[in-house]
Amino acid sequence: MSVNTLRVVRIVSLVPSVTETLAAWGADPVACTRYCERPDLEHIGGTKNPDVDAIAEMQPDLVVADREENRKEDYDALVAAGIEVEALHIASLRDVEPELSRLAARIGVSWTAEPLPPRRDAFRLASGGALRAFVPIWRRPYMTIGAQTYGASLLAWCGVDVAFSDRGAYPTLDADDLSPERFDIVLAPTEPYRWRQRHLDELSELAPTHVIDGQDLFWWGTRTPAAIARVAAATTRALCQLNAPPAPLLCP
Repeated sequence: MSVNTLRVVRIVSLVPSVTETLAAWGADPVACTRYCERPDLEHIGGTKNPDVDAIAEMQPDLVVADREENRKEDYDALVAAGIEVEALHIASLRDVEPELSRLAARIGVSWTAEPLPPRRDAFRLASGGALRAFVPIWRRPYMTIGAQTYGASLLAWCGVDVAFSDRGAYPTLDADDLSPERFDIVLAPTEPYRWRQRHLDELSELAPTHVIDGQDLFWWGTRTPAAIARVAAATTRALCQLNAPPAPLLCP
């Protein structure tokens, strides 16, 4: 729930999650990135290459960035241009409420976070072992998400053990990692990589492969509570299609 009493009226968003959240708060930015899925707003480049000169010409009251999403050199360039920048840092579920509360206070929105769905216990195979999921976010080389990322923390909340998550934020994998005995299922997010059917067929040679919503997995903000519920439901459906589904699961 939010009550809009905006003090700042001209905001530029460099983060799709922020653009969506501002809209939910009734505080649409005046410009955003081309990845924000807002064709009605002016675009000022991408998350990794914003047009600093164009932003400066707009004379915004505030630019909102994120340390995980945007580059420090762009932040520094905006600050050097005399622009106020609010740099959020959301690397896990626990960061969402305090960082959004800070942003809401900065722009004059009274916001109360919705409670998260209950945390799930880890999925277990019928054999009793923990079910491990490979979550590819890129190929050539394959990359995945580590425990220090929002996406991995969301999946952990849903009871999913993400393979290789102990190797840093965005581990790069080699051929030895991609063997069928290293994980039980592949959960392929719809972004940031656009998986074609041939790519999914390739992944299916490693383990049963299912596509999940990348925005629900990686876009934090006001969508987070509902996104957790959707990711948990999608993961449960995927696991129910395994030959030996984890127990206990309420499969249709």
